[in-house]
Amino acid sequence: MSNKYILLLLMLFSVDAHADDGYRLWLKYDRIQDAARRKEYLRFAGFVDLETPSSSIQMAAKTELLRGFEGMLGAKPAIAGRKTGGIRLLRDQHLPDEGFRIELKGGNLLVSGGSDRGILYGAFTLLRLIQTGQAISKLPISESPKVQLRMLNHWDNPLGTIERGYAGASLWKWYELPEVIDPRYTDYARANASIGINAVAVNNVNASARFLTAEYLQKVKALADVFRPYGIQVFLSINFASPKILSGLTTSDPLDPQVRQWWREKTEEVYRYIPDFGGFLVKANSEGEPGPQEYGRTHADGANMLAEALKPHGGRVIWRAFVYSPDPRGDRFREAYNEFKPLDGLFASNVIVQVKNGPIDFQPREPFHPILGAMPHTPLALEFQITQEYLGFSTNLVYQASLYKECLESDTYAKGKGATVARIVDGSVHAYSITAMAGVANTGSDRNWTGHLMSQANWYAFGRLAWDHTLGEADIADEWIRMTWTKRPEAVAIIKDILLKSRQIYVDFTTPLGLHHIMGQGIHFGPEPWLEKSARPDWTSVYYHRADSVGLGFDRTATGNNSLALYRPEVKQSWEKPETCDLNYLLWFHHVGWNKRLSTGNTLWDELCTRYYRGVEEVARMQAQWARIQPWVDAEMFADVAGRLAAQHREALNWRDACVLYFQTYSRMPIPAPYKAPERTLEDMKKIVAWYQLK
Repeated sequence: MSNKYILLLLMLFSVDAHADDGYRLWLKYDRIQDAARRKEYLRFAGFVDLETPSSSIQMAAKTELLRGFEGMLGAKPAIAGRKTGGIRLLRDQHLPDEGFRIELKGGNLLVSGGSDRGILYGAFTLLRLIQTGQAISKLPISESPKVQLRMLNHWDNPLGTIERGYAGASLWKWYELPEVIDPRYTDYARANASIGINAVAVNNVNASARFLTAEYLQKVKALADVFRPYGIQVFLSINFASPKILSGLTTSDPLDPQVRQWWREKTEEVYRYIPDFGGFLVKANSEGEPGPQEYGRTHADGANMLAEALKPHGGRVIWRAFVYSPDPRGDRFREAYNEFKPLDGLFASNVIVQVKNGPIDFQPREPFHPILGAMPHTPLALEFQITQEYLGFSTNLVYQASLYKECLESDTYAKGKGATVARIVDGSVHAYSITAMAGVANTGSDRNWTGHLMSQANWYAFGRLAWDHTLGEADIADEWIRMTWTKRPEAVAIIKDILLKSRQIYVDFTTPLGLHHIMGQGIHFGPEPWLEKSARPDWTSVYYHRADSVGLGFDRTATGNNSLALYRPEVKQSWEKPETCDLNYLLWFHHVGWNKRLSTGNTLWDELCTRYYRGVEEVARMQAQWARIQPWVDAEMFADVAGRLAAQHREALNWRDACVLYFQTYSRMPIPAPYKAPERTLEDMKKIVAWYQLK
C-alpha cells in the first residue's frame, strides 16, 4: 500500500474519531486538556464508595461518576477499600430531601444527599464542575431544588407521532415495548437527572384512552423501570371520557358514583403496574377535549374526583388551565382567569393547576398570565414550552432561557412588590404545599434529540431553572456551551452572544412591539397576518392584530375589553398608557395609530418596519458570527447549525416581506429610509406561505 493511501486512511480515521452528532448532549465526558485541573481531580479518582450498595439510584450515581472520571481524567476508580483519595456517597438526614452537599473531608470528596436522589444530583453537579473547568476550591457546595416537581410533558401519541414535535418521531417505541428496551431510554433519563428533572408525563395531553389499558400500562411500566434509578416518576395524561370509552359506562360525570368507582379501580390497577406512579395530567374542556363541564360540573369537580382516587397512593392531579370558551365575543386572554379564579380554594389538597406562562398560547413574547398570583389557595404550576411550536420549529435558533427568565422575574404584586412569578410558583408567596414547573418537551427520535442542535440548550436551561430559578440565563448558556461545544474562550463568547440575542431577534422579524398570533394556521409556521377566516374567530390573525386605517393592536385597556384589569393595580398601571407601556407589550394592550410617535422617536409604522428589517439583519449577523467559530468546534455539528441558520435567514425574509407588505395596505405609508421596499409583492408572499399549509 502506498504512502498516499495510508495517509488517506489516517485522515479518514481521524475524522471519524473526532466527529460528533450531538447524541451525547451536554454529557460529553471528553478528556480534559487543562493538565493542572485534571491533576487536581485525579487526587480523588481512587474509588467510589456507596453507603447503600443496594440502592439503584446510588448505583446510577456511581456508574455516572465512573464514566465521567474515565472519560475526563483517564482514570478508572477502583472498588472501595481505601480510606482516602476517593469519592464517598452518603445520606445526610440534615439535608433537604433532594438537596446535596459536595465537600472535601478526610482526604476524600464527599457527596452527601438528603435522599438517594440528592446524592444523584450531587454526583452530576460534581461532574459538571469538572466538565466546565471549575477549581476544586469552589467546594463546599450545597444546593436544593426550589420547586418540588420538575417535569417534562411529552406530547407523544400511541402511533409514534408527536404533536408539535420537530425532531422526528416519538422516543417511545410503543410497538416494541415492553419486550424491547431501547438503550436510548436510559440516556434520556441520565440527561434529565443531570439537570434535576424528576418527573415525566410520557403521552400527549390530547390523550388517547388507550394509555389506561393493560396493553399500554405494561409499556409505561417498562419505561418507569428504566427511569426509576434516575429518580424520575412517571405521570400519564388521561382522557377524561375514559370510563365511557373503555368500559361502556353511559357517562363520565365526575359526581356519578359508578364513574368515581371506575376511576378508583383503574387507579389501583395503574399502581399495581407502577408502585411509584406520580399521577394524572389532565387537559379537559379545552380545544374539544372532554371534561366535567359537559355534565354541568366544574374543573374542581373533575380534578377532585381523580384526586380522591389517587390520594391513597400518594398520587397527584395536574389539571391544566389552558381553556378558552367558544364565545366569538370573548378574549382568550381572560378565559382561564374567568374559569379558574372563582374555584380558588375548592380543589383537593393533591391537585395542582398548571398554567401556561402567558395568556394566549406560548407566543414568542407574552405578558405573564394574569392568573399567576391570583389563586393564593390553589397550588399553581408553571408550564413553559421547550419545543418551538411558535418559535420556528427546528430551523430557527432561539434560546428560550431568555423567555423563561422574563416570565419568572415578572412581578405579580400579589402581596406587594417582589411577588414574582418565580416566587408564586415555588410557594414562597402563598405557602403552597405542592410546587411544580413543567416544560413541553422538544425531544424526538432524531439522533441529536432536538432537531436543531442549539435547541438542546432549551431542554438544558429549563431543567436548570426548574431546579433554581435564580440562575442567570448567561451563566446557564456558559455551562451548556462548555459542556456541549467547546471550552475555547473566543468561541464560548461568540456562541453565548448568539444565544442571548437570539430570542429578541426572532421576535423582531416575526411579532415585534407586542404583535401576537399572526402565524400560519394549523401548523403554526410562517407568517399569515392576513388570515381572517377559520373555525372560530380567535384562531385567525386579524382577531389579534386588529389592523385598520387608523392603527394596529388589540385594545385591552378600559377603552377596549378591559382584560388588563385582571392584573394587580401596580401591573396595570405600568401597561395602561401607550406613552409609558413597555414597547415589547405595546400592541398586546393598545390599538396605536400609525403616526403615533414612540419613545424611540419613530412613528409606530417606522418602528414596526425598523424591527422587521433589523431582525433579518441580525440573523445575517448570527450567520457571520457562527462562521468565525468553525476552527474550534466539531465539523459535523458546525455544518448542521450553519445550514439551519441559512434556512432561518430565508424564513426571516419571508416574515419581513409578508408582514410589512400586508400592514402597509392599512398604513399606506412608505418603507422608511434607509430600508428598501421588498422586491416581492404581497401576492407573491401569500403564494409562498400557502405552501406551508399544504398537508
